[in-house]
Amino acid sequence: MATATEKWNIEDIRRDFPLLQNTDYAYLDNAATSQKPVQVLDAVRDFYEKRNANPFRGLYPLSEEATEAYEDARKTVKDFIHAASTEEIIFTRNASESLNLVAYSLGSILFQPGDEIVVSIAEHHSNMLPWRQAAERAGAKIVYLECADDGTFTEEMLCSVLTERTRLVAITQVSNVFGRENDIRRFAEVCHERGIVIVADGAQSVPHMTVDVQALDVDFLAFSGHKMLAPDGIGVLYAKKKWLKKMPPFLSGGEMIESVTRDKVIYAELPHKFEAGTVNAGGAVGLAEAIRYMQHLGFDWIEEREQALTAFAYERMKEIPGVHIIGSENPAEHHGILTFTVDGVHPHDISEILSASKIAVRAGHHCAQPLMQQLKVGSTTRASLMFYNTEEEILRFTEALGQVRRVMGYGE
Repeated sequence: MATATEKWNIEDIRRDFPLLQNTDYAYLDNAATSQKPVQVLDAVRDFYEKRNANPFRGLYPLSEEATEAYEDARKTVKDFIHAASTEEIIFTRNASESLNLVAYSLGSILFQPGDEIVVSIAEHHSNMLPWRQAAERAGAKIVYLECADDGTFTEEMLCSVLTERTRLVAITQVSNVFGRENDIRRFAEVCHERGIVIVADGAQSVPHMTVDVQALDVDFLAFSGHKMLAPDGIGVLYAKKKWLKKMPPFLSGGEMIESVTRDKVIYAELPHKFEAGTVNAGGAVGLAEAIRYMQHLGFDWIEEREQALTAFAYERMKEIPGVHIIGSENPAEHHGILTFTVDGVHPHDISEILSASKIAVRAGHHCAQPLMQQLKVGSTTRASLMFYNTEEEILRFTEALGQVRRVMGYGE
C-alpha cells in the first residue's frame, strides 16, 4: 500500500502554484504567508467575472448569486473546522482582526477591575496586544504563562497561574516560533472546570492539521486565509454561539443591523451582527476553494509530508557548526517551523546571505518580542515549510546556511 508521502506526485502539485513555476527562489517563508494554487486564483476570478455584486443588498439575481456564494463559503468553513453552526463562523480580514474583535467585544462584558487575563509568553503580538488593551480598558491585569526553553507548556504550568480572578486564557495552538503544538483540548478542560474562557490562535495550526473546534472545546479560535493557500484579506473567527449572542458588535455600519430609528438600533442576527460593511465575498470564495484543495490532498498526507520535510531539514541543520535550532530536539514537534540562530551572525545578515542564493526565509522577532526576551535573543531566523516544498529546496537552503559564517569571515 502506498504511503501518504507517495500518494501525490510533488511536481504535479507544484504545477498548481504559478509563483513556484515563475521564480527560482526556494520559498521557505510559509508561516508568514502561503502561495496560492491556480484553483484558488481561478475561483476568485470566476466570482468577480460572473457573480460580482454586493451580497445581501440587491433583490436581483446577480446579488442573490453573490450572497449564495458567500454563504456557501461560510458553510465550507463550518464543516472544515467542525463547528456546530454557520452562525458560529464570522468572516474577518485576518486572525489579527478576529482576535481584536474578541478582545474588544467580549472584553467589554467579561472583565472587571482586578480581573486577570492569562496570556502565554509565546503568543504572536496579535494574541497579546489586544488583551493588554482590553486589560487597560477594564482595569484588569495581564498574567503571563511562561514556557520552558523548548517551548513546552504543561497543564501544571497553566494551573499554577490560574486564580479565582482569572477570566480568560489566550494561547496559540501552534507557536509561530517553536512550531510546537499545545494541548489545547486539555487546557480547555482545565479552564472550563474553573469557569474560564479560552481563546486559541489557530493561524499556524489550521493550515497544517485537522482542527475540530468541538473536540477541542475552545470558546474562540482565529485563523487567516492567506496562510492556507487563500487570498489575503480574509480571515475567520470561530466562536461559540452562547458568547456571540451576548457580545456587542465590534464594528458598526451597514449590514450588521436589522433596523435603525432615531432612538433605537436592532442588530442583525448571527453571524451578520459582526460583519459590518461590504463583505469580502471574493476572498471567502477563495478561502472555500483553498479548503477544498487541501481536503482533496488530504490532511493525513499533508501532515505526513510536512513532518518528513521538517525532519529532513532539521537533521541537516543540526550538522552545521554554529547553527542552533530554537525549541524541541524532536523534529516531530516543530510542525514545519525551524527557528534558529547562527553564532556571531545577525539574523538579518543570515537572511540577506540566503537571499543571495535565492532562498526566502524570515528574519526578526516574528511578532513575538516578549518571547525573544525570555529566550535572551534579540531576533532569530525562521525557515517554514509547506507540503509543496521539496527536498531539493531544503538541500539548497542547508548548503547555503552552511556557508553563512564563512561569508561573514569566520573561516569555517
